[in-house]
Amino acid sequence: MKLIYALSLLLVAAPAVAQNEDLGAAPPAGGEVETVQTESSEAEEGGLTFTVTDESALDNLAMAIPAFAAERDVATAANARGTAALGAELARVVTADLQNNGLFDPTGPDALPRPTYPQITDPVWGMWSMRGAEMLVQGYVRPRPDGKLVVGCYLYDVALQDELVRSGWVVPPSDWRRAAHKCADLIYSRLTGESPFFDSRIAYIAETGPKDNRTKRLAIMDSDGANHRFITTGRATALTPRYSPDYRKLMYLSYVDGNPRIYIYDIGTGRQTLVTESANPTFAPRWSPDGRWVLYSMAVNGNTDIYRVSANGGSSERLTTAPGIDVGGSYSPDGSRIVFESDRSGEQQIYMMNADGSNQRRITFFGGRAATPEWSPRGDQIAFTYIPGDFNIATMSPDGRNFRKLTDGWQDEAPTWAPNGRVLQFFRTERNTGRTAIYQVDLTGENLRRLPTPVDASDPAWGPILP
Repeated sequence: MKLIYALSLLLVAAPAVAQNEDLGAAPPAGGEVETVQTESSEAEEGGLTFTVTDESALDNLAMAIPAFAAERDVATAANARGTAALGAELARVVTADLQNNGLFDPTGPDALPRPTYPQITDPVWGMWSMRGAEMLVQGYVRPRPDGKLVVGCYLYDVALQDELVRSGWVVPPSDWRRAAHKCADLIYSRLTGESPFFDSRIAYIAETGPKDNRTKRLAIMDSDGANHRFITTGRATALTPRYSPDYRKLMYLSYVDGNPRIYIYDIGTGRQTLVTESANPTFAPRWSPDGRWVLYSMAVNGNTDIYRVSANGGSSERLTTAPGIDVGGSYSPDGSRIVFESDRSGEQQIYMMNADGSNQRRITFFGGRAATPEWSPRGDQIAFTYIPGDFNIATMSPDGRNFRKLTDGWQDEAPTWAPNGRVLQFFRTERNTGRTAIYQVDLTGENLRRLPTPVDASDPAWGPILP
């Protein structure tokens, strides 16, 4: 089993290396994207003014996303073929984002005519209505003298011939995909009334080597699998990464010299800080919502309990004391409660307690085992690994009611939430081969897809929306 619950996985010692030798090159800082005022289409504010709650209405919403227009086709570091080719790539990313989340079925640029630059703010309404488009997403890309790119994004209601929303961003050429994700976020939020999630990143454990001797490296990528980067070299085993609430840091567990250590990695500087270390098996570190505390589990004298320590280090406070294995604590969004996994009843089940460890109580009673709980950013649901025999991803209300199974794989586990609490990622292990991969599913359970990674992947952690 690959669950955190299987302690034997975490007892594998790695070759000894110095503390700071395991870090790879620092990833992009993921700083704030500059927003700019885009050109007006001179349309009055109007169009859709409601929040869409019937998802079938979105499925049936005919949306056209042609290639973004280039003010002029010139060379750019973002695309070897120039800004016109980049405009098509921008539209492809926006199309894929909106299509892969399961709510929309857009038509992308490869099946549509390319609008001219002036038409971006003055759509040819008749052409798009003849094609059956109800919503039209248009945009442009314009190079600046300093080498950066301005990307504009517009959403139009074709029937009303009205602009619904627009925005623009300034990005370095290397961050052009972030502008596309920002555009998809803009469209998603305007049409659903929900918070966006496309411009976010995912940390995970990259796995290589034979099944009984895997090399585990820390890696990050965009929410769609692009811009992949390895953070550690694999000379020390890395496990269970988690982004800080403000995205600036990444916490993970590492067996640097054979002993487990919890590190916090600063994404902007590439510097890591030791939070706590022990000769005892230590695992499953999790942030508090305010970023001040770290939950983790530690096995001492055959009993595994959940502890809390300051993110700056220091002495730890023990929160659970019951005989058995207590692991996987996850805070509620308001920080008042912790959901965790325990076998104190004789098998893995989900329990709840107050943030100080008081009022511990079991909340799962629907048959089968339950493990790896993760609280939704919205606070209304808890995702977990449901084990009636095979391992599947499921959700429930914080009181243990409203159970819903979302996947039907052989070994699906370790769910992590999108920043808006609408989509889940998890990792799937193939039967017989032991190969692992990251998958994504929405809360309907009907939109399942595999995320591309260059190597096997496990333990995904979805970070917050980027600024």
